[in-house]
Amino acid sequence: MSDVPAFGAPARRLFQLEDGAIYLNHGSYGATPKAVTLAQRRWQDRLEAEPSRFMEREFRPGLRVAAERLSAHLGVSGRSIAMVENATQAVNAILRSFGFAPGDEILITDQTYNAVKNTVRWVASRSGAKVVEVALPFPAFSEDSLVQAFAAGLSAKTRVAVIDHVTSPTALVLPVARMVAAARQAGAKTLVDGAHAPGMLPVDLPTIGADWYTGNCHKWLFAPKGCAFLWAADAVRDDLHPTVISHGYGQGFVAEFDWVGTRDASPQLALPDALAFMERFGVDRIRTHNHEMAVEAGRRLAEAWDTEVGAPPALTGSMITVRLPDGLGATQPEALELRRRLLDERRIQVPINALAGGLWARVSAQIYTQRPEIDALAEAVLVERRNAA
Repeated sequence: MSDVPAFGAPARRLFQLEDGAIYLNHGSYGATPKAVTLAQRRWQDRLEAEPSRFMEREFRPGLRVAAERLSAHLGVSGRSIAMVENATQAVNAILRSFGFAPGDEILITDQTYNAVKNTVRWVASRSGAKVVEVALPFPAFSEDSLVQAFAAGLSAKTRVAVIDHVTSPTALVLPVARMVAAARQAGAKTLVDGAHAPGMLPVDLPTIGADWYTGNCHKWLFAPKGCAFLWAADAVRDDLHPTVISHGYGQGFVAEFDWVGTRDASPQLALPDALAFMERFGVDRIRTHNHEMAVEAGRRLAEAWDTEVGAPPALTGSMITVRLPDGLGATQPEALELRRRLLDERRIQVPINALAGGLWARVSAQIYTQRPEIDALAEAVLVERRNAA
């Protein structure tokens, strides 16, 4: 490990982040290391050097290599993984392939990602299915409370339950295996949206037991933007089709998803390089560091603001939500305005959301995050409160 840069400032130099900016929002779009971006550009150069040869001979084999490398991190076969651009695309493919009928129910939560909510609503409007939305406790204090709230929405009519592995607005790590088991007992299929999970958490798909699982690789796995995967269990794989039907139709899961038309798949082809970057530091070492940094950030901010965090360490991954002090508003427009000021006036990038009667910051911890950056956010918010008084 002697040749591996230390976390913090040395690791930050491996990324392309702007000098002087405080970036506490890795969770939204990730940040790609310089070495991985160079690998992506090499793939683009290969494509443009001989486009026909590349698309006909190299493109799809490269996707299969990426899927096989990723499969080792998921506990499944590479042949059960399709490489796609993002988790929202995968969710669309799953829900639009499923045969809903009038009276069927699709279960989501109040913390389901908005793009996924919209997909569910669209599918329901086309099929006559009903959307059932349950409220999850927040702040959350135990797995049991989350499972009980979720299970309360299940019924004999539930055909599909959509479960976030890590919630986007509140950064809760949900007990997905327990929630999947509850849905299965009710007779429902389960779709786990793991947009944030790969790289942040250990993901063992057989243990989770879902029917479908999708995750982004451009967040916590360091891949370039536009790299995600879709996994489907054997029993449902043959009925699953991409949203774009192309030459592979009828030739099986891999053929259909690998070829949906001419596209730049360099983010997916560079995934092995992103995994190598992560493995160089140590996958478990990164996860442990980021989790501990997130928990510490939550503690430091909550103490500085005299507030609370949104979840205990057991329900926290590499992100944490912290309530802002009173006096800064409680609505989403006020949250967006505060976020704008922090970015434009102080160069601090951090999501602010209106939740549970107040404003909350969602802070991401990554190997380049530094403690003085957390303290700078704490002080900036206190200045904003004094200015608002």
